[in-house]
Amino acid sequence: MIQEVIVVEGKNDTRRLQSFFEVDTFETDGLALNKEKIELIRKLNEKRGVILFLDPDSPGEKIRQRLNSEIAGLKNAFVISKEARTSKKVGIEHASKEVLEEALNNLITYGDCKDSLTKEEFYELGLGGEADSAVKRAKVAKAFHLGECNGKTMFKRINMLGISYNDIKEIL
Repeated sequence: MIQEVIVVEGKNDTRRLQSFFEVDTFETDGLALNKEKIELIRKLNEKRGVILFLDPDSPGEKIRQRLNSEIAGLKNAFVISKEARTSKKVGIEHASKEVLEEALNNLITYGDCKDSLTKEEFYELGLGGEADSAVKRAKVAKAFHLGECNGKTMFKRINMLGISYNDIKEIL
């Protein structure tokens, strides 16, 4: 039994998770987040804790950013899109049990930005502004379970988690 309530986008995500794990979910119904839903998620987080397990796509990322900015201390689980897709769709409901389990075993909770990495160091590591930056970001994201992200989002996540220049250099 997973103690925390897992926030997902829809009923197919709930079905997929409940087919493998004993878990309670809260469905956002996609981007349809209103003040009442956010307040309920806040209360669930206070009582049981909340894990955001959203699709690795643009709507999922928008929901994640909004909830993390409005509610402190949420746990985040990430899968990468190539591990959660069919030929036409991407989402949690398409991930294997192993992929879901790995994501749930590597949760991330964001704190305040610690400025563990400067912009200069970020670019020095080749995580932005180079032809192979996306490949390097993917490698770092996988190692630290950050989910897929562009340079700006990765820089923010690295600092929110306090990941150092040397930690990243080791991975690259």
